[in-house]
Formats: sequence, C-alpha cells, structure tokens
Amino acid sequence: MGVSMVVADSVWKKIESAKSVTDEQLSILHFLFGKNLERATRIVDQRGVKRISGEPSGRSIFQVVGESRRKEEYLCFPEHYCGCYSFFYDIVNRGEQLCCKHQLAARLAASLGACTEVRVSDEQLAVLFSKL
Repeated sequence: MGVSMVVADSVWKKIESAKSVTDEQLSILHFLFGKNLERATRIVDQRGVKRISGEPSGRSIFQVVGESRRKEEYLCFPEHYCGCYSFFYDIVNRGEQLCCKHQLAARLAASLGACTEVRVSDEQLAVLFSKL
C-alpha cells in the first residue's frame, strides 16, 4: 500500500470514529483524491449510496449511483473494486487515480453512517456477487 493510501486510511478511521468530517480532513482527502472526492461528496449528499447486507452472514456490498442522467448504479467494494468504467480505465489500466468516485462515496457514506441500509437474504446477495 502506498503512502497516500496509508494517509487516507488514517483519515477515514478518524471520520468513522467521530461520525463527522472536519474541513481539515476534507482538505487532506481532496489533496489525495482531487475531483473524484468532489464528485463523491455530491453522491453522498444526494443519498446515492446503499449498503446491501446479506442475512444472516452480514456480508455486504455497496451500490452507488452514477452522476449521469441515466442514473446507473455500480456495485463496489470501497477499498478494492468498482464496476464502473473509470475503475478499469483510470485505476487498473492507467494507474492515474487511487480509486474512483463511487468507491470514495461508499467509503465516505459508510464512515459517516450516511448509507441507505438494505437487508437481503444471503442467496440474493450471492446473485449480486455473481454479476460482478
């Protein structure tokens, strides 16, 4: 893990423990993630993040809306994966970004407790996982 991600993880943990974010923390995250953080905050402000949890296992995945007019929804794991085009193009192929706006939105919403919680059976969650 790079230094940038270590710094980001430290900030995320502080946000999660306080369930709020300071201007200083936003400034650090903006320095690390740039325009993707700005877009992620808009998604969170619009309540565009769902945490879908399976019962009884407690496993979960996030469903995050896109910014386009068609309102696509992307399945993602905040620290590892997103199904959006940008994740594969900017992060995996080109290595230009640390993560996409959907991952940031999921991480921010989870840290602030701002996710819409959806409970499904483990079988239904497995079907979502099979679509990745």
